Amino acid sequence: MAGGGDSLRALLRAANALLQQRRYHAALAVIKGFRNGAVYGAKIRAPHALVMTFLFKSGSFREKLKSIAQATYAHSRNLAYFVFTYKGLLAAQSRLQGKKIPFQSFLAACIGGWLVFGDNNPINSQIIMYLLSRILFGLSRLAVAKGYIPQPRQDPFPLLAALVWGTVLWLFEYHRETLQPSLQSSMTYLYQDSDVWHDVSDFLIYNKRTDSK
Repeated sequence: MAGGGDSLRALLRAANALLQQRRYHAALAVIKGFRNGAVYGAKIRAPHALVMTFLFKSGSFREKLKSIAQATYAHSRNLAYFVFTYKGLLAAQSRLQGKKIPFQSFLAACIGGWLVFGDNNPINSQIIMYLLSRILFGLSRLAVAKGYIPQPRQDPFPLLAALVWGTVLWLFEYHRETLQPSLQSSMTYLYQDSDVWHDVSDFLIYNKRTDSK
């Protein structure tokens, strides 16, 4: 028993010594990036999938749990693969060119995005739309910071909020098929299901009646 404990401690010491080696830092960073991508993807997707599945999807309890697990796995896997690919390509470019330049990050991420997130499915679509909204905000702030567009005299956010909500509700009412399915489900619950009720039970307690009355 003691021999097994000694072997484990020796293995841990060897692993810790390896992790301190600067020459392996780039390769180890790629591996840890894979780990962090997998963990972060699971943390982000699991609660979202749990809420959306039990709110809007039909099926048995087991089917719902399976759907949550599949969505969580897909998000976790894709993010892990992307971080691994991005950091690996970034390290390779830096090593080949002898220094880091901004274009390396762009190119590595483009390749990773094409390889990992190029499949048009619900999980990838949600991730890309999430990033797109933040990119637009980031580029707008960068344009102001660089002087490409003047600093607004008033906060433009109220106007942006009005245009975003006006556009999305117009699309929902008249071109619903253009919106992502999960957004359609959310808006149906908020704006369409609230037009229908029969008595107090499905007016205040439930969204829809489950009986055949």
